[in-house]
Order: sequence, then C-alpha cells, then structure tokens
Amino acid sequence: MAYELTDPKTVSALLARHGLALQKARGQNFLINPTVCPRMARACGAGKADAVLEIGPGVGVLTRQLAAVAGQVLAVEVDHGLIPLLAETVGDLPNVQVVEGDILKLDLADLWRRFENKRVFVCANLPYYITTPILMALLESGLPIAGMTVMVQKEFAARLCAPVGSRQSGALTVAAAYHAHCEAVFSVARGSFLPAPKVDSTVIRLTPHAAPPVTVTDEAFFFKTVKAAFGQRRKTLPNALSAGLGVEKSAVVNALTAQNLPAAARAEQLTLPQLAALANALRADV
Repeated sequence: MAYELTDPKTVSALLARHGLALQKARGQNFLINPTVCPRMARACGAGKADAVLEIGPGVGVLTRQLAAVAGQVLAVEVDHGLIPLLAETVGDLPNVQVVEGDILKLDLADLWRRFENKRVFVCANLPYYITTPILMALLESGLPIAGMTVMVQKEFAARLCAPVGSRQSGALTVAAAYHAHCEAVFSVARGSFLPAPKVDSTVIRLTPHAAPPVTVTDEAFFFKTVKAAFGQRRKTLPNALSAGLGVEKSAVVNALTAQNLPAAARAEQLTLPQLAALANALRADV
C-alpha cells in the first residue's frame, strides 16, 4: 500500500499506529512539502545503475523517491521504533534495504561492500544536530563517494559553501573545500516540515575531489593549523597559532611574509592555497 507520506494526517496516523512520537532530541522533522523530495532525488545524480546511501529516512518519504531513480537504496535509521514503520512504508520496494544503526558507529567500509561496486551517492535530510560529524565522517572516510546531496540548516550551508578566505569561512569551510566542491542547490522553507523548525534549510551538493586541490606535507598538521587559526579567529595568525600550535610568533610572521601577506592577517583572510602554504612552512619548523 502506497501512503501519501507528505500528508501531515497520514504521517501522524502512522506514528500513532506504531506508538511513536516525534523525538526532538534526534532532530526529527518530517517533510510534508511534496515538491522537495522528488527534487532532491533528481539532484543527487544517481541513475538506475547506481546506488544511494540515505541517512535518517524517517517515515520513508525521500526513500521512495530515491528508489524511483536509483538501482539500489540503502537507508540507515538509528531509531529502532521507525524500523517496523519503514517496513510498512517502503517494504514493497525491492531495491530498498533498511539498516538499523548509527551511521557514526557503523563500519562504513563494510556498508560500502553491500553496494557491489556500484557508483554510490549519498542523499539525505540530515539530522541538524549531527550534520557536521556525519559529513566529516563521510568526507574523511576515503570511500569512493560519487556525490553527496543533503539538506542542512540554511546558515550552516552558507558557512560550508562560503569561499575560503571570506568573512563567512571557518575551519569547517576549509575542511569541506579540501575534500570536495560545495554548492547550494535549492532552498527549503521551514513550513515544509512537520513540525516546522525555527530555521529555513538549504539542499547542498558536495562533489568529492579526485585529489585534494592543494598539496600539504602533513595532512594532520594542516588541519591542526586550520583548527588553531580559526579557534581564535579574532586574533591575528601569529597570536592564534603561537597559542594553538606552540610555535614562535616570528615563525608565523616569516611564513606570512613569504607569501606577501601582512603579519596582522587573520585566518578568514587566507585562501585555501595560502593556508596550505602556511601549514607547510610551519611544519618544517616543528
């Protein structure tokens, strides 16, 4: 039986029948705008020869749309109570498999083996309270992800996709730019959800780079440098990095001067190549 999963009355009845209630602690806001999920499914780029990993399928509204465009859909749901509900709403779809588990605790490499060498796309309405760890776990996994199309808070999207070197950029912006190209796809108003959150949303697409766009001599030290630089973003880089990395201020000034950058520069003023060159120079001094 096919349900109108964007109908608030249908969703409420399904939840009630399974003895469930929306859990704010898990960021559960179900989509009721019928235009959003078909658009997300199309935007993710998967075809019939491809697979999609969905994180947090909820009642299955996006899952059904993904099943219509992709050859295989694997939906990971952490809420035990939603598993029997999903069996009811998407159980008729032969190309959908629901896996109970926490995406941050599952073995991603083991999960990928279920896709049997298909191209894998990620498409999800991510729980907003754990958006960052989920995205970073996927980007840092080293797995061959063809693309990630996810819905996130509007403000988060603006920060994540901001140009490195702009006022909106931060450590997360740099990490995302190092691993992937980020772009906003379309906006989603808060009224598209049940219950309506207090913020609007944006669907973004992350396309992983075949190789990082900059060369760093020590990747771990590069990200340590970025974290220290933005951890005290109001301070100049010599002050922020001497405190965060334990390096001499003069070493930071020399590294900045070598790039024709002012000694009073702040983290948000440096581009990705400039941050990489700064980290490489400092790595040689520690």
